[in-house]
Amino acid sequence: MQPRNMSMSGVVDLAAVKAAGEAKSKAEQARAEAARQGGVPAVAPSALVSDVDEASFERDVLTRSAEVPVVIDFWAEWCEPCKQLGPLLERLAVEYNGRFVLAKIDVDANQMLMQQFGIQGIPAVFAVVAGQALPLFQGAAPEAQIRETLDQLVQVAEERFGLTGIAVDPSAQGPAAEAPVPVGPYDALLEAAVVALDSGDLAGAAQAYRNVLSDDPGNPEAKLGLAQAELLQRVQALDPAQVRKDAADKPADVAAQIAAADLDLVGGHVEDAFGRLVETVRRTFGDDREAARVRLLELFEVIGGDDPRVTAARTALARVLF
Repeated sequence: MQPRNMSMSGVVDLAAVKAAGEAKSKAEQARAEAARQGGVPAVAPSALVSDVDEASFERDVLTRSAEVPVVIDFWAEWCEPCKQLGPLLERLAVEYNGRFVLAKIDVDANQMLMQQFGIQGIPAVFAVVAGQALPLFQGAAPEAQIRETLDQLVQVAEERFGLTGIAVDPSAQGPAAEAPVPVGPYDALLEAAVVALDSGDLAGAAQAYRNVLSDDPGNPEAKLGLAQAELLQRVQALDPAQVRKDAADKPADVAAQIAAADLDLVGGHVEDAFGRLVETVRRTFGDDREAARVRLLELFEVIGGDDPRVTAARTALARVLF
């Protein structure tokens, strides 16, 4: 596969549209807020490269692009050219010393993002600058051409968006390696959680599931059970009539919409709950948007990732986020 789009010519058009001006304004606001809070601390070189998925995309790509250009490497385990390009991009991310960061996205595990970017083949490399997506190239490419493209990206990010990158501390250490996670059996704990749930002891059930997850964070039964127990805890003290009235009377009240979505789900109205939160994400910004997004992801856990209603809602969420 031959590389294409090895230039930043598309940014000329991007900078001319209103969206670019808005993106620059948001980036400036984000930097001002960071400065007000004492600035962004220097990061370890290992923090310049990260694996990103659909759940972390907004935080690790869109939000972060307000302080530093984010280069996205779409790859897959079966892709031979990806195995050559990926390590090169990782090395360059460290060499460029914070002038851009690299986000690696496995297309097999994140097909919604692949569709959202309109990717027809991999490897495919994009950049996001102040919330704006730019295609860089597709396919393998010589290192010299990749460097040229990255140099143009860094220049455009600085001149048009004021993004000068992030500070890197070469002496800083990355996250410590995690100790091996003990593996079950957890039958007794899971049974205790079910018994507590059936008896109405929601707090006890939630704690039992947390006990499992503290040793085995990926345990699917405990994750599902905890999500269900926490949902039931949230709605236990709600006045359904008042929640419905607040949601109808105050469409801009994010807390009211989140509470109504919880009730929707408990009542079996799954699509209504998902649709309500997707629409709330669409029309909100900042902390309000993040609160609605996080609750939607929590409700996905209650239903289960394999449910087609979750798949459809994830696609809808991606459309409004990006």
